[in-house]
Amino acid sequence: MEKRGNSLSGAGFAKVFTMTTMAGILEFQDVSKRYRVFPRRRVLALDHFTLRVEPGEIFGFLGPNGAGKTTAIHLAMGFMRPTGGQGQMLGHPFGYAPARRKVGFLAENVALYHRRAAGLVQFYGALNGMEGHTLSRRAREVLEMVGLAEVAGRNVSHFSRGMLQRVGLAQALVNDPELLILDEPTSALDPLARVTVRELLLRARQQGKTVFLSSHLLSEVELVCDRVAVLNKGKLVRLGKTAELLQAGEQVEIVARGAGAFAQAEALEPGGCIRVPASQQRATIERIWAAGGEVISVNPVRRSLEDIFLEVTEGSGTRRGPA
Repeated sequence: MEKRGNSLSGAGFAKVFTMTTMAGILEFQDVSKRYRVFPRRRVLALDHFTLRVEPGEIFGFLGPNGAGKTTAIHLAMGFMRPTGGQGQMLGHPFGYAPARRKVGFLAENVALYHRRAAGLVQFYGALNGMEGHTLSRRAREVLEMVGLAEVAGRNVSHFSRGMLQRVGLAQALVNDPELLILDEPTSALDPLARVTVRELLLRARQQGKTVFLSSHLLSEVELVCDRVAVLNKGKLVRLGKTAELLQAGEQVEIVARGAGAFAQAEALEPGGCIRVPASQQRATIERIWAAGGEVISVNPVRRSLEDIFLEVTEGSGTRRGPA
């Protein structure tokens, strides 16, 4: 007699496989987190927060100080429990320890043991189950990636703040993680080191890895992130593809020349540029033509992440309590 045990039928396996492949690599589902602050006050750090990060993307996580970003990251890593709601990381509930071996984590405030850089990176790799020649080889590789190969034998107690940041990034990379969770990874780095980090993140995406990046350096986020979310006072206030958000303005820029009287009447900017609401694009072009002018180009006004950030958070102020 054939022994079936608990094996799945073909249809059942297909259903489980579909559910697995459809799941986001990092998900927050109606998550709330409330802190008790001395003596009897409570602070709501996250307020029914829902977010889904897809595999293989670089995701920017933005917000002012005190918005709840670090709280969300600490919940995902299992350092604390939510007051309400639930979440998953790599298909497992937050706090599932074995899943963390596939995650590379860099905290906002890097605190490292006073050891040689190479030994320190190997120490963190060992915590993730790595050992032997594989571990020592990988430690050398990641220190090379972050530009610290020449000082691998030095004790990190003598490192500058920027060098410590790069060691922190190396330990996040040592286990070749599927998911990188980075809280302010370019903090204290000089422009050259920032370029190195940017290239590392883009390379990780090319390798199919997922990067969850929290940063206040909006220009860096704008350069590398596929999607961004803005958190304010514990609530998600903006979410979308970076390219679409930056081109979602309601104005167009028209460049014209030889428009004579039109230029004087409309006060064209130097170079023959004028910005008008998108709804007035056609009428403006027709007026330029009527004035004998030539339209050189028409383009949507490209916004910056800073514009969007200020639009959804300006005037909100900050609050006391955990971030």
